Amino acid sequence: MYDSIIIGCGFAGAVVARELAEKKGKHVLVIDSRDHIGGNCYDRYDEHGILIHQYGPHIFHTNSKNVYDYLSRFTKWYDYSHEVVGKIHDSEIPIPFNLNSLEMVYGNWAAGMEKKLVDMFGEGARVPILELMNQEDDELKEIATYVYENVFLKYTMKQWGKSPKEIDPAVSGRVPVLLSRDNRYFQDTYQGIPLHGYTAVFEKLLAYDGIDVRLNCQGKDVLRLDPEGEVKIYFEGEPFAGQVVFTGALDEFFDCRYGRLPYRSLDFHFEHYDKPFYQSHGVVNYTVSEKFTRITEFKYLSGQMDTRDTTIVKEYPMPYTGQEGEIPYYAINNAENDALFGKYKALVDQIPGFYLLGRLAEYKYYNIDAIVERALQLAERME
Repeated sequence: MYDSIIIGCGFAGAVVARELAEKKGKHVLVIDSRDHIGGNCYDRYDEHGILIHQYGPHIFHTNSKNVYDYLSRFTKWYDYSHEVVGKIHDSEIPIPFNLNSLEMVYGNWAAGMEKKLVDMFGEGARVPILELMNQEDDELKEIATYVYENVFLKYTMKQWGKSPKEIDPAVSGRVPVLLSRDNRYFQDTYQGIPLHGYTAVFEKLLAYDGIDVRLNCQGKDVLRLDPEGEVKIYFEGEPFAGQVVFTGALDEFFDCRYGRLPYRSLDFHFEHYDKPFYQSHGVVNYTVSEKFTRITEFKYLSGQMDTRDTTIVKEYPMPYTGQEGEIPYYAINNAENDALFGKYKALVDQIPGFYLLGRLAEYKYYNIDAIVERALQLAERME
């Protein structure tokens, strides 16, 4: 009945499904355990008419014209340039730390510091703080120390549930100081939010003859491997000779037989306020205080700036335990966890036509543009 089965209906699954149906003439079934399409990019209007991102803010940005042009087939864009500030004690400074941040923190001292930075690294450079820490100049070391302690350290401890001693210096050392007055969080060529929201993009992606969608359906409830260990896939109890693109959590597909892959999850607390604005920017990071990491105010992202009220969400990081209602968001990549993932990957490597795609299936982080590009490439090489 189907040529291809796609497990998961985020960007990875939806793009592959569209490409296989449109370019290869395949009859495709897309399965998702949730009651909606769009994966973690799903957005909806709340009861107050504010377009919210149900699973945290998603900002599209890319330097790939190919990806931008592809998605532009399915949406027009709200011209949104993402700016983030860090709430550091009583001040808000641009993140990433840049020359405007430098001036706000150091006042009259900033001009001399700026000259040293630009003379040494060049205007527009992104200088890792580890490189600044290794300089002999005390002022440059001071900048690096400030960024580490006030922008990176406590925020990272909250995000990943680690103590300072557990934070890899190599990771913190990559945190940049941006030698520019560009306050945008991303400097990519193409940036924005789908004009009518992400869910509308998915509706158009999947609206094609040859694509069927089943929601509220667990992949492993209809798709399984041969119980005797043979290299066979069964769909609804019958041998399936078509292709499978799996975008879900690989360990859970195999009932965590080797142990659970570690992830970080998030607990979202939505709040509504009867006032035009709650904060100064779409996203404010709380880098030295509070138990949550950031607050997103959605009207900045949707362009609903004239509404008289506003909706926000606070993000509280937490470990993922697999309990009902928890969602795995961020793979915790280290040698031990990657080796565990390798054991699960080995279970499917011998299965012809079984492809892994996406954050969960590949146990790695992807931005939207990267996963769209990867999905396009995968669909192209599938027969």
